[in-house]
Amino acid sequence: MGLVSDAKKAVALVRRAVLNRSAVIEVRRALAQRPPHPSFHYRVAVYFADGDVNMYQMRQWYKPLAELSKTWPVVVLSRAATGARALLAEEAPPVAFVPTVRDLERFIATQDIRVVLYVNQNTRNFQMFRYGRRWHVFINHGESDKMYMTTNQYKAYDYALVAGDAARERLSRVLWDYDIDHRTIPIGRPQADHYSGTLPYPPDDRTVVLYAPTWEGDRPSAHYGSVASHGEALVSALLATGRHRVIYRPHPRSGVVDAEYGAANRRIIAAIAAANAADPAARHVYDHAPDLGWQLSAADVAIVDISAMVYDRLAADRPLLITRPADPAAAIDTHGYLSACEWLDASSAPDIVAETDRVLGDPEAVARLERWVSHYFGDTSPGAATARFHAAIERLMREWDEWYARTSQGEAEEEPEEEADLDDES
Repeated sequence: MGLVSDAKKAVALVRRAVLNRSAVIEVRRALAQRPPHPSFHYRVAVYFADGDVNMYQMRQWYKPLAELSKTWPVVVLSRAATGARALLAEEAPPVAFVPTVRDLERFIATQDIRVVLYVNQNTRNFQMFRYGRRWHVFINHGESDKMYMTTNQYKAYDYALVAGDAARERLSRVLWDYDIDHRTIPIGRPQADHYSGTLPYPPDDRTVVLYAPTWEGDRPSAHYGSVASHGEALVSALLATGRHRVIYRPHPRSGVVDAEYGAANRRIIAAIAAANAADPAARHVYDHAPDLGWQLSAADVAIVDISAMVYDRLAADRPLLITRPADPAAAIDTHGYLSACEWLDASSAPDIVAETDRVLGDPEAVARLERWVSHYFGDTSPGAATARFHAAIERLMREWDEWYARTSQGEAEEEPEEEADLDDES
């Protein structure tokens, strides 16, 4: 068995190397067809060391970064070939493919990068941290109450751009000797000012309900998925009214662990198709597109599981219900919003019409939502988060000028000590 396992691993490594080499060739060919990067042009860099599997972490920043680049030119420093290939094929900022440390050094030497942004905690971020005289800033790829949001790795960055007071409280509760007031800058969620996509239906007087469950999870503590426990009952009830429109957006991994969960997902999709066939004006939506944006802003009410979708919807400042996990072993963080959210138990799923009417019309529920939205994201009026994002970068640029004048008076930056280049671009 050991020999078979080793053989499979060897085949997987060879396949990965071949695919990576192919991606390198494609990226270099694509870049050769584009104009070279102008020298000493970029002031802001986004460091992205991941491949295409984690592109969702970058995509949500495309539009905020495009707006920022009108003032401060932005470039993405892409370390992985598959990530660079995806970036070049999408509406990303300009891309510098820097697979090795030497490539990274050469590019940095030709630019005046003063602020480096990081969307995740990839261990290769440390290969960029070695460069001083620039601010290293964690911007993350979402807001939630997960453990990831309080990692001690925050201390590795000069600053962190966080969503709001909830993030600061979370970090204060966990991190020792961390200057929250100085090193965190609240900006809200600028992505909410740039929702992508267009409505796939003409607006009418129907109440639009987004149901966006997560997958079933691979262990009891993560059994947050509601498709089998809540989903069929609530979707059936909404489809039957004639006055609701359902947008069903299941997690792409639905059913990979639990066959019954996958079967329930397929039955919901079939029910939506049947409802549309019976009443074409209903225009219910089975949404499996990669982009998330219009769904959050178009829905009058959202029904979500415990996942990042809770906070994506909260940033939209619109009513939502959260499914209570049917498995009592599922872990629930009660420090934040989940301590006072609008829960939907499985037993209440058939009564979803009354539940949606309640969160839409109950003044107490509306006021409670507003308090939590403000706690997590601050001012969510159109353009407010974008303005705070730009103001944060402006502040960092001013501080860069002050420190540069104080410490160097124009001296050339000391070259970082040479280190072994362990990157393999083949």
